[in-house]
Amino acid sequence: MATTQHTDSPDVGVRLSTLSPKYLHTNSTSHTWPFSAIAELIDNAYDPDVNASQLWIDVKKYNKYNYCLVFTDNGAGMGPEKLHKMLSFGFCDKVAKKGHMPVGHYGNGFKSGSMRLGKDAIVFTKNGTTRSVGFLSQTYLEAIKAETILVPIVTWDNDGNILY
Repeated sequence: MATTQHTDSPDVGVRLSTLSPKYLHTNSTSHTWPFSAIAELIDNAYDPDVNASQLWIDVKKYNKYNYCLVFTDNGAGMGPEKLHKMLSFGFCDKVAKKGHMPVGHYGNGFKSGSMRLGKDAIVFTKNGTTRSVGFLSQTYLEAIKAETILVPIVTWDNDGNILY
């Protein structure tokens, strides 16, 4: 099979579909009301695989003009693979546990909800022996002039060694 090189791209081979950073804003407009976006994020803590019994929502002043909305729960947390899927589009492997049905099914709620409430979302999570952080950010993508959505994710172990 021959590969084709496109004159407008240095890549060789089959082109892959990408997702424009503008989609983060477009997707967020599915929430016409900010409280539906907040409900979406609360629902994530209620899911049976998270099993949070407490949820805190705080507003932190970031600087003179900006605020940070912080959602914290005491749930099970996510390992690096689960965080990667949660920060990707269309992945959902939620299942019912003991008759407790998960709320989300389409793998879109966190992205649409968080981007409706702000331009940036940082997720800190821990599970077992790993800690991870993921950064879904319209501000970052604009600053680097990204042509596709990039979501940096870093995972380290309890000793502080970066795993990936």
